[in-house]
Amino acid sequence: MNEKKYFIIDASKMPVGRAATHIATVLRGKNSANFRPNSVPGNIVIVINASSVYLTAQKELSKQYYHYSGFHGGLKTKKFSELKNDSPDKIIRAAVKGMLPKNKLQNYFMKNLKIFSGNEHNFGNKNLIPIEEK
Repeated sequence: MNEKKYFIIDASKMPVGRAATHIATVLRGKNSANFRPNSVPGNIVIVINASSVYLTAQKELSKQYYHYSGFHGGLKTKKFSELKNDSPDKIIRAAVKGMLPKNKLQNYFMKNLKIFSGNEHNFGNKNLIPIEEK
């Protein structure tokens, strides 16, 4: 049985999409030598500084996030800037979820993603492995 590994990434150092690709890769376990696509490796990814995420070019003004309630006229839209002020963790969650496989394991991968809007987290004395841009 694999022991849990804790990875940490600073969301303010790279754009949302680039950080999400690194997070999705680690959550699936593709960074380890014994990768199996049909299992959850148990890697836990901690994201800090989620409130200072950014996008490149003019996407900060034009990107919109959608939520549909299932009823007629129930489509809600929010701009990136509004969602960044209200709940910045939803931005990172949506980006990572879109990069994970669409199967039964997706929810298990997402449970191993911990997002904090500030610089502090509650995984204090764990052996944290930093995720850096390659």
